[in-house]
Amino acid sequence: MELDRATRRMGEDLVLDELFDLRLYERFRDHARGPLRQMLEDLVVVEAGHYKFWKDFFGIDLQRLNLARRVKLAVLSGICRVAGPAAVSLVLEGIEIYGIRKYLELWDQYRDKPLGNAVRQILNDEMEHEDVIVSQFVSKKISPERVRTIFMGFNDGLVEILGAVSGFFAALREPRLVLAASVSVAAAGAFSMAAGAYAATGSEREIERTQRRKDAFLGRTAEADDGASPLSAAALVGLSYFLGASLPVLPVFFGATGVAISAVAAAAAVTVVSAGLAFLSGMDMGRRVLLNLGIVAGAVAMTSLLGSLAHRWLGVSL
Repeated sequence: MELDRATRRMGEDLVLDELFDLRLYERFRDHARGPLRQMLEDLVVVEAGHYKFWKDFFGIDLQRLNLARRVKLAVLSGICRVAGPAAVSLVLEGIEIYGIRKYLELWDQYRDKPLGNAVRQILNDEMEHEDVIVSQFVSKKISPERVRTIFMGFNDGLVEILGAVSGFFAALREPRLVLAASVSVAAAGAFSMAAGAYAATGSEREIERTQRRKDAFLGRTAEADDGASPLSAAALVGLSYFLGASLPVLPVFFGATGVAISAVAAAAAVTVVSAGLAFLSGMDMGRRVLLNLGIVAGAVAMTSLLGSLAHRWLGVSL
């Protein structure tokens, strides 16, 4: 069929997205063993069908990934070869979330047009076949929610303590005092986050326990209790927060006399963490990275201003 420029560009993206998934699954499969390999074999078959479907639908025969997708393919496959099956599970879940979100957006846009029927077919396959294959395997291997908790705890600690470091430099003007104050704030923040996670998880577990007892009394089948304990949740959140908080403090520990190095290190880490969170949640990666970098810049600007005002008006000095 004859395609206008916008439709052709969309068709090329759909074909290349499915080709990327197919090539990634093939790479994973070639280095996998046991149940993981079998699951990837199933996914390769499904993905090959999606790739052929969009090629035939749009009449676009693309057999080679563009540069950006080739780089992404190399990075993801390299990380997963080093990190092992757990990383493969996370990547598979992220890809499935992104795929379903993408096709739901297309469905909203084209449901009353010829493309709508094609999107419906792919969505049905994604939700009834591919997503089931991935979900059943991932749920046995790793908790994506726990990984998101680690990322978010790390990100919170990094941003908050970077703001503290910048404010302390503006107010105190002495690296030794900045280091002492920042470490104290980081430790207190980690403890506070851990305590909050402990209380929240404990309350959630109590509610779940009550629900299971209710189900048992009514003769219903209760789900297995496989969630994290309050203590492990607290340790996970507190440790990830403290690790994130340590990043802007380390340059001061090694002799930095200003916030610049801490800000650069934090920006790099925020970019990586934001990209990881966006991937796992199906969000637009560029938007998430820019948003978090904006938050970092705002934190540094605000705390530096407040520190300068404290130094000038409140008489904070050496």
